Amino acid sequence: MRLTKANVAKLSLPAGKSDAIIFDDDLPGFGLRLRAGGKRTWLAQYRIGAKQRRVSLGTVENTDADEARRRAKTALSKVHLGHDPQGEKNDTRARAAITLRATVDSYLIRHAESRLKNNSLIEVRRYLCVLWSPLHETAVHSVTRAMVAARLAEIAGANGPYAANRARAALSSFYGWAIGEGITDINPVVGTNKATAETARDRVLGDDELALVWRHAGDGDYGAIIRLLILTGQRREEIGGMLWDELDLEAGLWSIGAGRTKNKKPHDVSLSPAAVAILRAISRREGREYVFGAGAGAFQGWSNSKSALDARIAQAGGKGSPWRLHDIRRTVATRLGDMGVLPHVIESVLNHISGHKAGVAGIYNRAVYTAEKREALNRWAAFVAADAGGV
Repeated sequence: MRLTKANVAKLSLPAGKSDAIIFDDDLPGFGLRLRAGGKRTWLAQYRIGAKQRRVSLGTVENTDADEARRRAKTALSKVHLGHDPQGEKNDTRARAAITLRATVDSYLIRHAESRLKNNSLIEVRRYLCVLWSPLHETAVHSVTRAMVAARLAEIAGANGPYAANRARAALSSFYGWAIGEGITDINPVVGTNKATAETARDRVLGDDELALVWRHAGDGDYGAIIRLLILTGQRREEIGGMLWDELDLEAGLWSIGAGRTKNKKPHDVSLSPAAVAILRAISRREGREYVFGAGAGAFQGWSNSKSALDARIAQAGGKGSPWRLHDIRRTVATRLGDMGVLPHVIESVLNHISGHKAGVAGIYNRAVYTAEKREALNRWAAFVAADAGGV
């Protein structure tokens, strides 16, 4: 019997059977499976080695006989070329189940957590788990360059171009790992554009700008962080992730462990009286080891807080060119140099590494420069109080 629309309409299960396959006389391997309950499914039956396989081609309700025959011919032609249509179908289903979110979780546990410092890990997790969440239910191999580009545009609009660049870099690193794991073959980030060009910066805030930043930093955690950035010249991640057990306020000392510094070297920061006063005004939050922030981990919300600060400065009449938090660190280093602080002391304040601080000399210098660093940062705090109009 040739399986046509008219002939199929006449077919019924033989008496006493709950399942039967009727094969087409003209196309070997093309058939229709009848089941008790009325379900009718087109199929192609073939052999791979000694194994007999079947691949479903759709139901009578959604696929007519001519289309089913065409699908059968395609499937059986693949078999002659050495392919396994049902095996490929199973593989496609399995790959579709490997979603971006599930693979991101694996990446964070198996790769990122062992290689990134805590603050960097928090940022990467935010980019992958929050900013890329609209693509989470998409299979890893199905994410396209167009999808990535469209989402990057959304991130740039909502969170700013630099956040989009960081999110792009985090996703690209993730896909590089996924390719190495054999999960996918293509990195869809390759070829997408950055939201903004990033070049080495030399922005130094003027005294009037620094004073505006100090005065309009605001209350709460972010305001305290901004003022500590100005007074200490340290990195924002180090202050945002400050731990109570790192502080000795009586001695005016902040000791950052090697696990929290960019160069993985322990670093002692002398705290001026102004910096100590800021920290003494902060109440310790029950159950939190971090000085700033709420919930799990260090301080979050950098982008929104910076936007609010920029708005307050603009409202107060500030007209300087755009600036970033890291520019404060550069400003502190520049101003210390202007005040006559020696370069090696400035490097020690910033926890930079240069040739003269290697090996045993590095350990020796760490102790020797304690007094010099304290004097430099106390002079800087006095400058902020008087000349910059801050404290």
